[in-house]
Amino acid sequence: MFDLTLLWRAPEVNPINRKARSIPAFNPVNVYGRVFSFSWFGFMIAFWSWYAFPPLLSITIAKDLKLSQIDIANSNIIALVATLLVRLVAGPSCDRFGPRYTFAGCLLAGALPTVLAGAVYNTSGLLALRFFIGILGGSFVPCQVWSTGFFDKNIVGTANALTGGLGNAGGGITYFLMPAIFDSLVARQHLTPHVAWRVAFIVPFICITATAIAMLICCPDTPMGKWSERHLHAQQNLASHGVTGDVVDVPGEITDRNAGTPGTESPSAGSDQEKLQFSATDKRDTPYDHEAQIGEQQMLDTARGEIVVKPTFREAMKVVFSLQTLVLAGGYFCSFGSELAINSILGAYYDKNFPKLGQTGTGNWAAMFGLLNVAFRPLGGVISDFIYRRSGVWGKKMLLHSYAVLAGAFLIAIGLKDSHNSSTMFGLVAGMAFFLEGGNGANFSLVPHVHPFANGIVSGVTGAAGNLGGIVFAIIFRYLGKDYAKTFWIIGVITIAINLALSWIRPIPKGQIGGH
Repeated sequence: MFDLTLLWRAPEVNPINRKARSIPAFNPVNVYGRVFSFSWFGFMIAFWSWYAFPPLLSITIAKDLKLSQIDIANSNIIALVATLLVRLVAGPSCDRFGPRYTFAGCLLAGALPTVLAGAVYNTSGLLALRFFIGILGGSFVPCQVWSTGFFDKNIVGTANALTGGLGNAGGGITYFLMPAIFDSLVARQHLTPHVAWRVAFIVPFICITATAIAMLICCPDTPMGKWSERHLHAQQNLASHGVTGDVVDVPGEITDRNAGTPGTESPSAGSDQEKLQFSATDKRDTPYDHEAQIGEQQMLDTARGEIVVKPTFREAMKVVFSLQTLVLAGGYFCSFGSELAINSILGAYYDKNFPKLGQTGTGNWAAMFGLLNVAFRPLGGVISDFIYRRSGVWGKKMLLHSYAVLAGAFLIAIGLKDSHNSSTMFGLVAGMAFFLEGGNGANFSLVPHVHPFANGIVSGVTGAAGNLGGIVFAIIFRYLGKDYAKTFWIIGVITIAINLALSWIRPIPKGQIGGH
């Protein structure tokens, strides 16, 4: 039975890698709860600003800038192109500089173009601005790498799904907030629509900047201290359990420098047989946790598998082009790519089938698709972790493909039905969201198991593939114009076909150290 106190109690940690074995989601004072909170909130704020245009684009901004349907579609595509490029760079950047600095860098780099929305007066300016605002979408990669670095493999699927799901909810929140801010500026501040939509973008700018600065001030790089010293702490933790051996090749010896920082010191060494679990407060807790009850060589292999290193170009290419990375990238191409493309047009689709709802009404209903991430994406991670405890990594992989096939079936149903009955349409979209967004959670539940020594690269490639899917599907929406239903069933067919083609590949490479 689930222990509710785990939601605020200082978690037990793995004594080798110092990762938490539960999620203190309601305890921001605890370092694990604090990093968890900043991970999801930072990505949510980024997603809000990244998708701040679509809720106002089809009616207010289109009228003000005299945009055609093709102009709107092009702006939705260009917003995803920058994110694709940034995610490819963000992965190696996380491995080199650490996810915290990469995360804050993405937020601050995307904040500036956000506040410059008021300077847009033509189609070219809109395309340029949305390209640079797309930098914010790259923050997803450090969000997931940071979460993976703080939570152990028994709970990392849930942690990643929660941070990703709560963050993705920003795509739904923006459909509520941007029209509400716009309406308030027009009704209460008596601004013209021409001015009001521009002023509205100041709000996300302030939130993004404040979050990035607070993240740098309040959070550490890793549960073991500085990013540059992560291997030293891992070796000290091994030594405290009577295990010797290098985690990664580094100059000098462990004793050459004092790697300890407050709150991250390794426990004092005990006998070879003493295997203790320590809480996040460094107090002695329940002994004999199963993670510590392994042989010395296994402990060393576990530490080596958990420590992210800076791979050579050749090693990085092997990771990028491995079949296992292809599985993750292909799955996310379909699931998150569909979500991005649908997020951009859902309000317009509702406006076409239900014109009486108006801009605010269609925006509110379109927001529900994004907001369902709060429940459905984390649920995908929770189910994935549950299956992992009973059937291992293969179970996680099969769940991923099952989610995708069922999501494809709902996409096909929406496209073929093209319902003008609101109950039927909203019900089908909710069913699609359950499997589509749950599949996103299941995907990044599997990511930490694949090439764990290069987690940043794997996360970056997978995240970028999601954006590539968004671009491909947005291009299909563009060329089919307002025939949204046809694009839905096309995406459904593509999703099912790709996942069936990838289902035979083993989840992790043969002979891989760590990740099992």
